[in-house]
Amino acid sequence: MSVDAETQLKDLSSTLSQVEAVMDLDALRAEVASLEEQAADPGLWDDPDTAQQITSRLSYRQADLRKVTELRQRLDDLAVLYELAAEADSAEEARQTREEADAERARLAGEIDALEVRTLLSGEYDERNAVVNIRAEAGGVDAADWAEMLMRMYLRWAERHDYPTEVYDISYAEEAGIKSATFKVNAPYAYGTLSVEQGTHRLVRISPFDNQSRRQTSFAHVEVLPEVAEVDHIDVPDKDIRVDVYRSSGPGGQSVNTTDSAVRITHLPTGVVVSCQNEKSQLQNKTVALQVLQAKLLQRKKQEEQAELDALKDSGSSWGNQMRSYVLHPYQMVKDLRTNYEVGNPTPVLEGELDGFLDAGIRWRKQQEQDRD
Repeated sequence: MSVDAETQLKDLSSTLSQVEAVMDLDALRAEVASLEEQAADPGLWDDPDTAQQITSRLSYRQADLRKVTELRQRLDDLAVLYELAAEADSAEEARQTREEADAERARLAGEIDALEVRTLLSGEYDERNAVVNIRAEAGGVDAADWAEMLMRMYLRWAERHDYPTEVYDISYAEEAGIKSATFKVNAPYAYGTLSVEQGTHRLVRISPFDNQSRRQTSFAHVEVLPEVAEVDHIDVPDKDIRVDVYRSSGPGGQSVNTTDSAVRITHLPTGVVVSCQNEKSQLQNKTVALQVLQAKLLQRKKQEEQAELDALKDSGSSWGNQMRSYVLHPYQMVKDLRTNYEVGNPTPVLEGELDGFLDAGIRWRKQQEQDRD
């Protein structure tokens, strides 16, 4: 084994030990055992909502335990593989075994690094599913097109990770693109991961909608909310909301159905407006819209509480609203304005290769929290 390989193996083992300590494997095993016992209760499905919560949490926790256990086993096996390379009977066998070991070492480094980033997600709502809202801002038709590109980018990211998504509502723009969209990402720690994407995203390119092919700068805003759980106690009295119904529609005014099933809810005290047209019935759309409204009110409450804490700490303003630039002309680059993480080829990013930006954002946010404390 080369000195570099031996050093990296020690570093990986040390990092994994830190991850295991943060995850508290004994407590994790105890939680899995408790959840398995609850899941085996014959009366569990008498309450489908509670049953779904228990079985989902059990699945997530089993996956966490399985992942860290497998990584430790693979790391131990890798050391043995390097020993086999050193003891090989022929130079060719030694070379092939070392190449296999080096490839596995690279894979392990990436997976342990990703798991380490996961351990930084310790916020109150980080484990939850994410509700993502995207809306076009300054830039006219280019901004509407940009908003749709961003929605596709996040949906492709979820697809790459096999995370189920559910589109709640899309408001299409007249010429191209969308005015706004709301969708949910169902995955463990989806909110904690995607919340670093919140802010204004700027696109610079030659406008495909300008007959003089001029460069255009356009903006779209991304809002990320945690899915509301029953324990959140966000009370929304009927007197505080106005419910409007309308006909669901698609691009170009094409009717999705012929009934007024789409629902728009306005929260009168705050002016927050949400809508849903994805479900088949008006009642289902109202239920989903109320869930999104509760998520927005929960986020609003959290921001107000954080503002009070920041004022007490006199920590100054937050990191700001504009958080990433995507430049397609006159050069090509995507750069995060907070972390300075950047890539020179925007195409894979727009196709959903976001993990580098997400990891950098999570590490940056954790450092900001530590600096404030």
